[in-house]
Amino acid sequence: MDGAQTRTPQQGRLVIEERPRTDRGLTVLLDAAFGELVARYGPEGRSQVSDGARFLVAAVDGEAVGCGAVQRVDDLTGELKRMYVVPSHRGRGIARSLLAALEALAHGQGCQRLRLATGARQPEAIALYETCGYTRVEPYGKYVNDPLSRCYDKALTAR
Repeated sequence: MDGAQTRTPQQGRLVIEERPRTDRGLTVLLDAAFGELVARYGPEGRSQVSDGARFLVAAVDGEAVGCGAVQRVDDLTGELKRMYVVPSHRGRGIARSLLAALEALAHGQGCQRLRLATGARQPEAIALYETCGYTRVEPYGKYVNDPLSRCYDKALTAR
């Protein structure tokens, strides 16, 4: 995926690009995301991301400030994983831009649906997904018996 670029006065030059799992900026973001999850939910552990997952990083003026991944569930379904934006860059539309780029990546891979799991203690994430057209669905997989899990699904269309 080619890096998508936008610019707004409040956030500088935003570039969203695919990066390997070993990328230093991505690694720092994933560690920060896990730290925030532990602070909100405790150290129960994180869900696995498959080896074939593709990661996007949002960078503002060269600084990695957000990330997310798409992994395949089956031939027609992808799953959103590791959506995160550093607190100092929230409220600037970065998560919305990153989500759109992840949806385009999934659609480009042939996915017709994208699903995700978030948690009840992440109202900002829930609001983002709902305003971007995601519909709450029954919990799936490891989330079935987790009362704090909130699972969502969205049909992807061509852009």
